[in-house]
Formats: sequence, C-alpha cells, structure tokens
Amino acid sequence: MNIENFKNIYFIGIGGIGMSAIARYFKAIGKNVSGYDKTQTLLTGELEKEGIDIIFSDGVDNIPNIYLNKKETLVVYTPAIPLSHKQLSFFKKEDFLLMKRAQVLGFLSDPLNGIGIAGTHGKTTVSSLTAHIFKNSTLDCNAFLGGITRNYNTNLLLSKKSPWVVLEADEFDRSFLQLHPQVAVVTSMDADHLDIYGEKEELEKTFQDYVLQIKKDGHLIYKKGLPLSPTGINLYSYSLEEEADFYARNLKLINGLYQFDLVHPSGCIKGLKLSYPGRVNVENAIAASAVALICGISEEELRLALNNFLGVRRRFDYRIKSDNLVFIDDYAHHPKELWESISSVKAIYPDKKITGIFQPHLFTRTRDFANDFAESLDLLDELILLDIYPARELPIEGVDSNLILSKMKKKGRICSKSELIKQIEQSEIEVLLTLGAGDIDKLVEPIEHVLNQRIKC
Repeated sequence: MNIENFKNIYFIGIGGIGMSAIARYFKAIGKNVSGYDKTQTLLTGELEKEGIDIIFSDGVDNIPNIYLNKKETLVVYTPAIPLSHKQLSFFKKEDFLLMKRAQVLGFLSDPLNGIGIAGTHGKTTVSSLTAHIFKNSTLDCNAFLGGITRNYNTNLLLSKKSPWVVLEADEFDRSFLQLHPQVAVVTSMDADHLDIYGEKEELEKTFQDYVLQIKKDGHLIYKKGLPLSPTGINLYSYSLEEEADFYARNLKLINGLYQFDLVHPSGCIKGLKLSYPGRVNVENAIAASAVALICGISEEELRLALNNFLGVRRRFDYRIKSDNLVFIDDYAHHPKELWESISSVKAIYPDKKITGIFQPHLFTRTRDFANDFAESLDLLDELILLDIYPARELPIEGVDSNLILSKMKKKGRICSKSELIKQIEQSEIEVLLTLGAGDIDKLVEPIEHVLNQRIKC
C-alpha cells in the first residue's frame, strides 16, 4: 500500500504540532487536505492561510463531501483524540482507512535515511537544530518537527535532493516504535507519561525497544548515563561538560550567549558560538552537532549553523529583551524541564528578580510529580500558578494546582487566566517566564502587549 496514492487526506486533530507537519507535507505534494480541530490557534490560522480547510465542530455533517469518498480518502488521527469523537467514530463505522499520525510518519520516512530524535525532553530543540545544521550544509534534509523553527517559520522542511529526514520521535503512546532510523538520538528518559507506561521501568524498556529498531550498522547518540545497550550499531555518548564521546570544554557565558570548544572522537572544534541562549541548549547543541559530524558535515558548516540558529517558537523564546524588562516564553511542562529552563534564566540574569507563570499540564502528571514540580518552581523568586490544563483527561479528586503550592518552600499564588493580565499589570516584573504546554500560549501575546506598554511608559 502506498498512502501517497490517496487523493484526499483528512486529519482529526490537525492543529497538533506533529499532525500539522504531516498535513503540510501532503498539501505540498498536491493532495486535498482538510481536518478537524477543537480550537482555533495561531497554528491553525497559519494552516488556513496555506489553503488547508479546518473545521472546529466535531459534527459528521461538517465533513466536506470529497472526504466521504472511502476509496480516495485517508483519515489520519492523533491518539490524543478520544475514541468517542463523532468524526472518528463515523470513519471507523464506515470502514475508512484510518492511520495514527506515527504510522504515517513511519511510512513516509522509512524509504529515507531517518534521523530520529527521542527523549522525554529536549527532542524538539535537538531535532530543529539538527535540521538547521543539515540545511546549512551540502547534505540538506527533509524534516518533520515538533516545533515552529524561527529560521524557517514552519515545522516542515522539504528537499528535492536529500535522502535525509529529521524526525521528532515521540514516546507518547509508544509512537516512536513506528520509526526505523539510520541515526537515533536519545536525550533523556525521565519518568513521564505514567498514565501510558505505569512505571518508569516500562518507559525505559520502550526506549530500549526504540533503539533496537535502528537500522543495521546505524548510529545511536545518547546522553551519557542512560541505560541503553543495543548491539550491531555504532554507539556514541554525549554530555554537557562531563567527559564523553562528545562534550563541551571551556564553556563561557558572554553577553548572555555561550561559547565553547566541542570535543569529539576525532579531535576538538574550538570557539563555537551558539546564538540560542540557555545553558540547557548548549547540551542540545552538542547532541545535534554529534549527529552532524557523524553524518559527514564539515566543521565550518557546523560553526555557521550554530551561530545563526534563531531557535524554536515556545522554546526559551525571547518575546521582550530590554535592559529593564525581559519576557521569555517556554514550553517546559515536566519538572526536569522547569529546572533546566529556570536555572538557565538565573544564570543569564543572576541579579534580577525572576517571576514565573506556570500552567500545569495534565492531572496525572501533576499528581505523579507534585513534589518535583514544587522543588523546581522553588527556584523562582515569584510564582503565579494557573489552573491545570486537562488536555485529554478528566479531573482527579484532590489534584489541582494547590497540590503543588502546598509542597513549596516559597510562597506562590494561584490565578485564573481571566485575571492574569490584571495581576501582571499590578506586579513589579524584571524577568518574566511563562511556562507550560497547555493553552498558556494564548496568553503570550496579551502579556507581551501589556509589558511593551510598560516599557513605552
């Protein structure tokens, strides 16, 4: 079966970051593309401008007629969509061909030289930076990314000549087991998605299953210390500053950006400059650089790409950067990610007050990691907590944002989304961080507007 033979592709959950990249791909090769999503967002607006029709009601009557042709229509859905969804139920009942997003990604990428970037955090930045390095080299690449890159303003990169494809390998719902990369990166294996895996040991086992799918004589680049032991492939470890196959030496923070020497198996590249801020992003850059050097990209091509990488939307994303006021938006939603993000900001602004606005994501994640969330958020000087973003989940008794607050050493306060702008107007802010993976992104522009007005005044 060749899924590219279908004329019509209908997406249920088209506004998801991974789904939208595949939707853009099918649109680019001339297919009829449409889909459903629950809410209008910046991303759905961009898809509509690109000629993709989106429906924001789940009624079956809203599906355009051409997508009701069973022989010519492929239906792609995300596991985040409930099985009771009206359109999903209709397509199943009528025996349409349905495929999960990850299955489609596997079909599209298997004929190419896949570079699969996996990890409970860091994968979006590493995959975006890896793709950018390849785009700045003679190798070029295709890429299906989990974030909107600032250099290209998209999450899909295409090449007519390159056999390489960079993929964000998502562990949610074991999606990455649909991929068979030539080169794989594993950035982290911290406990997460315990609603799927139950125990951390099961998550680790699934990561082991993923790296066993690397093609024969392929390459695994993994964060030093992770319990991975595949055979029949080439293994490389990386680290920030601890000695490994790839690591940084002479790490220096200069005017808010990092410079470092990259030690690698064949020598050392001196004086690399990363234009993307944050100590955590140096480690991400080392992983991406390891991929590039293993695949044959030159030192000069690597140096240029690191120096002109503009970052990823909602990943350590500067919205305002002035002498007296800074606003950074970040997708961090796991305790480890929060720790890394806040620590990176404190390193850049050691003498400034750091205020954080955090929206917890999922009731189960809040329940499972409340103590760890509290420990990470205690790094802030001031905390404003929003209510939990439920996503696909129903409420759990006794689990709300107060659960995190009750475990913190420092004081924080809970605020509704409707009252947040007023709170910000009344707060003294030097450095502001918005943190979370829910719909906190809809508040970023209103916050930016208020703070820019303050700067003008």
